[in-house]
This record gives sequence, C-alpha cells and structure tokens, in this order.
Amino acid sequence: MTDDPQQSRRTIVVTGASDGIGAAAARALAGEGHEVVVVGRNPERTHRVAAEVGAPAYLADFAHLDQVRELAARLLAAHPRIDVLLNNAGGLFPERVMTDDGLETTFQVDHLAPFLLTQLLRDRLLAAGGAVVTTSSTAHHRSRLTAEQVGVLGGPADTRRYVPFRAYGDAKLANILFTRELHRRYHRAGLSSAAVHPGGVATSFAGTSPDAFGWFYRSALGKRVLRTPEEGARDLVRLASGRPGVDWPSGQYWADGRITRVNRRADDPELARILWERSEQLVG
Repeated sequence: MTDDPQQSRRTIVVTGASDGIGAAAARALAGEGHEVVVVGRNPERTHRVAAEVGAPAYLADFAHLDQVRELAARLLAAHPRIDVLLNNAGGLFPERVMTDDGLETTFQVDHLAPFLLTQLLRDRLLAAGGAVVTTSSTAHHRSRLTAEQVGVLGGPADTRRYVPFRAYGDAKLANILFTRELHRRYHRAGLSSAAVHPGGVATSFAGTSPDAFGWFYRSALGKRVLRTPEEGARDLVRLASGRPGVDWPSGQYWADGRITRVNRRADDPELARILWERSEQLVG
C-alpha cells in the first residue's frame, strides 16, 4: 500500500456480499477506507451489510444472466472508476437444476455469471489498472474435466450423472482456468487476476447438500473446526487492497497467504482457452 490514503483508496465491487466471507470482506475493506460496492441476491441481507459499511447496494441473482447484464450496466453508470472486482458469489446446489438460461445452476452461478460480469466491466477495470479476484476452492482438485467435457459443460449435452460436489469442483476449477486465461489475455494491458481458496468456512453455502460434504457443514464437528468468515476472507481482503505486481503476482491461486499447488488441469493452457471460448459462446 502507498502512504497516501487517497492513492491507496480503491473502489471495490464485492459480489456475494450479503453473507459469509463476502460480507466479512466488505466490512474489512470498508474499514481500511476503500469505497466498497455491495452486491448480493437477498434484498434484506444485502441492504443490511451495505448500511453497516456505508456502501451502495445492488441486487442480482446470478442464476439469471440478464440480471448480471443489468447489474453491470448499473455499476458502469454509477461508478466512473472500478479498481477491483471481487467475484465471490457462488454456491453448491444439491440437485441438477437448469436455469432459465438453459444451463446447470452450479456452473452458471459459480463460473459463467462471474465470467460475464468481468467481461462487461473489463474496460473499466483496465482503465484503472485494476484486478479481478475470484473465490475458488480446494474442491477444484476433485475435478477431472477433459477438453471434450468443457465443450459441453453446464449444458444439456453434459450427460454425466449429477454429483453436487463434482459439479462444484468443476466450477471451482473453471474459476482458476479463468484466472489464468484472464492473466494471459489482459495482464500486459494492465489487468491483474487472482484466485483464492478461503478454506473451510462456517457459512451456509453448502448446508443443503445431501452428501457428506453438506453433512459436515451442518454438524457440530464442522462448526467447531471450520473457519470464521473473517478468517476465510483474509486473502480476499489482502489481494483486493494490495498492489498487483508489487504486493502480489498476477495469475496465481492463493491459500493461507501464499501461492498454492493446483490440480494439473488448472495449468493446462489449452483447457483454459477452450473454457474461455465456450464461456464466450454461452454469454453471447
């Protein structure tokens, strides 16, 4: 950070900020003096967090891509400068449900909607020499995605049996591939990117999952060993408030304050390219 508070103050858009680590990140970043923009799906919780931190509130359900487009238009109209987009919205869904856009919900909410929002805000972020920080997960290690599967990922042609945690792992791998490809395409133009594993955090995001993963989040044991939202938000806050290229290198996956090992698929540039092109086709 610079010594001049006016130069270090950033405009930071935080999605998924109505609860959990998104709300914790919004509070911490506002406490550092940044201009925080709170984005959430639940009206009551989103407005409550925004009021706590003295920030504007925007509502958008990422299961509807038109709402993402409307959100981007409102952000661009209201904020002439955007330094950081913190793509934190996401979830794990217990059943295969297709959205009105014709896509599987986990894939759309966790990857495609953030991809679209980033694309729509990209020029504003580039103008600021800004950064895109995306919440991923160690669950990405469970993904076994191939190039052929990426070509149909999230759509009706993806005929694999739906397993909630596998769908989540695929989406979290997509977050890292997106981070890598965003770096490759736009870092020389001034845009930086990072993906973050916040750790196992005591939030409600997996509470409806019927498998062992969801059971653990609901259990007394889980509540004892999981991190608090404030602990889970630490890397998000550090990266969002730090200086890309000075405080942290672009294009990497972080956990516990350091660059961390990834699934080998996350280092496959061809897989990243195919996912990017597939995502562009799906968002039009």
